[in-house]
Amino acid sequence: MRDPNQMSFLDHLEELRWHLIRSVISVLLFGTVAFIFKDFIFNTLLFGPKDTNFITYRWFCEISQMLGQGNSFCIQEMPFRIQSRTMAGQFSAHLWTSILAGFIIAFPYVIYELWRFISPGLNSNERKNARGFILIASILFFIGVLFGYYIITPLSINFLGNYTVSSQIFNDFDLSSYIGLLRASVLSSGLIFELPIIIYFFTKIGIVNPSFLKKNRKFALVILLSLSAIITPPDIASQIIVCIPLLILYEVSIFISKIVFKNQELNKF
Repeated sequence: MRDPNQMSFLDHLEELRWHLIRSVISVLLFGTVAFIFKDFIFNTLLFGPKDTNFITYRWFCEISQMLGQGNSFCIQEMPFRIQSRTMAGQFSAHLWTSILAGFIIAFPYVIYELWRFISPGLNSNERKNARGFILIASILFFIGVLFGYYIITPLSINFLGNYTVSSQIFNDFDLSSYIGLLRASVLSSGLIFELPIIIYFFTKIGIVNPSFLKKNRKFALVILLSLSAIITPPDIASQIIVCIPLLILYEVSIFISKIVFKNQELNKF
């Protein structure tokens, strides 16, 4: 690997280009595998949350009964159908869903390529302190994806699928609309769960510090509640369910920022 200090701006761009090319190739390779296993991707994963027997709905039903609420949280039916209304609709959905699956599976390698690009610009002490970056970032992303799939997506599908303004209207959702909802829920959750990683680097470069995060905790709460309202159905229960993990992430971020800031202060002496 060439010395970063001896590289021109164009050399850095060339280096970045190859990292991006390798990342795209990895996404396409895993996307090809997902394309082949379309029955599992669509029938099991994609359409799982529209099944009343989905594990999340069973959990909510059991919790409702344990709390003495009867079957108030039990899902009896999903009164809607999913249809494709364009000639290339199903093929397009198959293609882009496979690419999405490829990106999710290849995320650790994409992060690895990102790390290979930025790590030469760090000193040995910074690289040492950032050990485990790829593993931690990947774990947080996958936890976020699972949270989006098993919590946000079922809540959204149940609310929007059962919402009606008149008994004379039957919900026929387009395939692209259904996939778009699931994609937004899963990806947004995966990226939001990277908050501790973002705070770590923001603290390293001096944009934030623990005092700033603590002082603005109430504003962060408002932002997190607003974010929960955006990515969930407009009912209080769903927003609270989603907001709680986000608050935990914020508190974890403060803890991480405190450690980073303390280490920086010690290194000054």
